[in-house]
Amino acid sequence: QVQLVDSGGGLVQPGGSLRLSCAASGFTFNTAFTVMNWYRQTPGKEREFVARVATLGGMTAYAESAAGRFTISRDNDKNIAYLQMNSLKPEDTAMYYCGATVFGREYWGQGTQVTVSS
Repeated sequence: QVQLVDSGGGLVQPGGSLRLSCAASGFTFNTAFTVMNWYRQTPGKEREFVARVATLGGMTAYAESAAGRFTISRDNDKNIAYLQMNSLKPEDTAMYYCGATVFGREYWGQGTQVTVSS
């Protein structure tokens, strides 16, 4: 079955960096119908879009809050999506979720907590 395993979260100081990883299995990763996504959520708020990448071709899109600081990428040989986060701010503190849209169906990882604090 489809499985997404998020990792890489942690505690980091403002201005620091983290790289999140999403290991995918159970579906064909590199197709024209697969998009890997990162979302984040804080308590009491809806999950919000952060970034996405098409596994075939590598086209990316970012939320305004992430553009210029975050970079999404994928390794089609390893079936992993990454989110490199630089210049982190306290407002980036959230649970980050990897998602996959595969032939129109959505799947989610378990989430990884990112805390930005001094």
